[in-house]
Amino acid sequence: MRTPTRARNRYFAPFALITSATLLLTACGSGSDDSTGGTAQAAAKTDKIPTTDVVSAVKKDEAAAQLLPSGVHSLTLAVSVGGTPPGTTYLNDGKTLTGQDVDFANAVAKALGIELKTEQASFEAILPALDSGKYDVGASNFGVTDERRKVIDFVTYINDGQGFATRTDSKLTKITDLKQLCGLNVATGAGTTFEATLEENKKVCTDAGKKAYKVQTYSEQGAIWSSLQQGRSDVVMSTINGLRYAVAHQQGVKFLNEFHRLDVGFAFKKGTELAPAFQSAVNDLIANGTYEKILKKWGTTGSAIAKSEISPPELKG
Repeated sequence: MRTPTRARNRYFAPFALITSATLLLTACGSGSDDSTGGTAQAAAKTDKIPTTDVVSAVKKDEAAAQLLPSGVHSLTLAVSVGGTPPGTTYLNDGKTLTGQDVDFANAVAKALGIELKTEQASFEAILPALDSGKYDVGASNFGVTDERRKVIDFVTYINDGQGFATRTDSKLTKITDLKQLCGLNVATGAGTTFEATLEENKKVCTDAGKKAYKVQTYSEQGAIWSSLQQGRSDVVMSTINGLRYAVAHQQGVKFLNEFHRLDVGFAFKKGTELAPAFQSAVNDLIANGTYEKILKKWGTTGSAIAKSEISPPELKG
């Protein structure tokens, strides 16, 4: 199994261009959009969504379960539906949730011997709702940033981050400096760290005497790709894993490069007592091979981590 560590930063751009976001999400936009005729939902229904059962065989890990606070037998999990794998989406029945985050959450729950009540919420609503106690845990490709660590606790389970994609007829080959985007239209998800990174660094263009790039935000994943395919945008900034999946399942687009890696983790209210149990459960999944099976199912073995950590420092380039 390929296991990138904190030292594997060869893809990173100079971090001066990337500033920490607060409670914005790393995950992409989701679902379908009226303006695109349900592009994302159509893609989810026509693409072959992986259905391999990688969870039911998971056995309870008594050592991890003993780390749970006394009396904890069930938890409320918040997820946001992304429209296409490996993010959270629906199976073709339109009701059953699936995706990499869902598999990891369910596998951890099995290892801890607890029940999960899964609720859907918008990206921007989950992290604040953890603090209010509405949800116990969030799992929607949340990147670990230093700003977030001030108010949220994390238990890491993969390593993902920011990347770029464009049309195959584009002359762009690799984005290593945001000044390469000057004068272009950049499509990204609303309320994400991608939007924050782009908005906070627009001045790199004007400071260089160039025309600023335009940030086009969409709340739906289908709308992002329609914008690119129809020429209304020139490049897409999104999750590395999401981009790789998208270019593998639709014609006319290409993955450019990884821009900045981030650890991704389950999110909790600051000061949670659940973190040690979740960390132990993830490490048990790594040790018993379930972890690798989940990554292989979703084609994300490049996002493997060697061990789970509790709220590690943000990865820097």
